[in-house]
Formats: sequence, C-alpha cells, structure tokens
Amino acid sequence: MVKAMRIHEHGGPEIFRFEEIDVGEPGPDEVRIRHTAIALNFRDTYHRAGTYPIEGLPQIIGGEAAGVIEAVGSAVEGFFVGQRVCYGSGPMGAYAEARLIPARFVLALPDSLDETIAAAMMVKGMTARYLLLDSYRVSAGETILIQAVAGGVGLILCQWAKHLGATVIGTAGSEEKAAWARAHGCDHVINYRTEDFPARVRELTGGAGVPVVYDGVGKDTFAGSIDSLAPNGTLVGYGNASGNFPMVDPYLLMLKGSLHFARTALRHFIATRRDLERSAADMFAMVETGHIRIDVNQTYPLAEAAQAHRDIEARKTMGSTVLLP
Repeated sequence: MVKAMRIHEHGGPEIFRFEEIDVGEPGPDEVRIRHTAIALNFRDTYHRAGTYPIEGLPQIIGGEAAGVIEAVGSAVEGFFVGQRVCYGSGPMGAYAEARLIPARFVLALPDSLDETIAAAMMVKGMTARYLLLDSYRVSAGETILIQAVAGGVGLILCQWAKHLGATVIGTAGSEEKAAWARAHGCDHVINYRTEDFPARVRELTGGAGVPVVYDGVGKDTFAGSIDSLAPNGTLVGYGNASGNFPMVDPYLLMLKGSLHFARTALRHFIATRRDLERSAADMFAMVETGHIRIDVNQTYPLAEAAQAHRDIEARKTMGSTVLLP
C-alpha cells in the first residue's frame, strides 16, 4: 500500500485527504511509477475546486511528475524497471507516492536532468513551446506581452521568447516578482497593481501595441490584454487563474482592431505520440543547453498539498512548485 492525496468532493484545499491506496500491477500497456517529484500546476486548483469538473470521485488529481519505473506491462516496449521517467499528460493521478499510467504518456528522462526539475518543467515547458511556436509563432525582433511573467509558465515563456529574439514585456503583481522576472531576461516589467498596463505597453511600443499577448490569468486581465494589442493582433489565453475569460463578442474584436482570440489547451498540441515526443525533445534541449533555467522555488511534502494550494491561489509563489512524496 502507498499513500495518496485524494478528493472526495469539490471545494477548497481543506477537502484533501491523505489516504492509503492499493496501486496494483500494471495492465499490458501500463507502467507503475514510484514518484520522486510531483509538480503543482494552477490547473490542479481548478480540478480540486470543480472549475474543471471531475467525474468519478473520489479522485487523485495532478498530471505531472517524475520518478522511477517499478513494473512494466507485458505489451510495453522501450521502458524497463529502474528507468527514470517523467510525464506531463495523460490521466490524472500524480498526487500519489506511486501510480499506474499508460506507457504512451511516459517519457524517458535524459541523464542530465534532475527528477525534481523534470517534474517542474513538463507541463509548463510544453505549454510555453506550443504558445510560442504553434499558437502564435514569435519571430525575432517582435515585442510581446506575457501576463504573470513571474509564474511557472511565464518564466519559461520569457526565456524561450528571448532565445527566439523577441523583446519581452511582462506583468507582475509585486516588486519582488518584477525583479525575479528581470533576472530571467524580461526586458520591461509592469506592476499591474500600480500601473495602467495597457497604457504602459503603448508607451513602450511607441503607441503601436504588441502583435501577441499570452494570458494565463483570464478574467482580470482580458480587457487590458485586448487593449494592448496592435491591429490584427492575437490574444492567446491558456489559463484562467483569476476566473474564466468572458464571453467574447466578435464585434468587439473588430472594433479593437480586427483582433484574434484563441483559448488553448496543451492536450490539443500533444495529442499524438509523435507530437508529445517532439514537444518534449524541444523542451529538454532548451534546458540542457542552458537557454532555459527551471527554478523550483517552493517544495512541500505531498502530505501538505493543501497548504501548497493555498499558497499558489494566494499568489505567494514564484516559478515552479513541487510536491515531494
């Protein structure tokens, strides 16, 4: 028996229960992984709270972790017991000391990467990749806006965009977070609590606005993101930390400059094994070559997942957060 953090209903962080579970043996296409590091993503709070409803409660949430394979199903090829692996897609179930997962979602971990770093980078890194290369392809010389630039995705986005040759404007909610963003290469940081960030974006771009805004905040930043765009610009929403984006009136997009709005999800960009492997390979390469630094600034025991959720929802965290079994 191993222990896992489960929810039996939707609600606040207090609903977590640290309970014993029976993992069992892997099916033909599965592997059993003993976790060594489990990532906390803001979307986990949506699953816990019911913003993204879950069927079949009780449930173990979490979709990103790293560890060591303990057992391999009879039909699995390319993986072996004792191998270090990671994943950032597939069914939920990461908030556990061990789990079963279909092998098609699992990736071999390069020798050069630490398991804690790997757990922290999978979802965030692959999200940054599709945002910059697939949703709106950033080109050298462009100036872009990243909302919540000091967050886990934001810091990776910033570093990757700088590698592509972009000038990065970012928003943050405190001077400490602004300094952290600058340390990761952000050219201009706007404190959205004390500054009118659309006006500041216009000032920094000579009145032109930016061709793209990457927004993982949602409700609180939507209007400002729209007002920061140049004509024919693109708002890419990938999260809703402050609540869902509002319903969008197409006429508003026309009035504001023939704008484009996309609400995206990682799963649609790594739906095939080929796409998953390509995305992970690009991300691993960016980290291994030093173009991207992954900062795990907060760690909590798995048993303290409730406190980790309280802290991330209170905007007390910076960079990546990892739960340790």
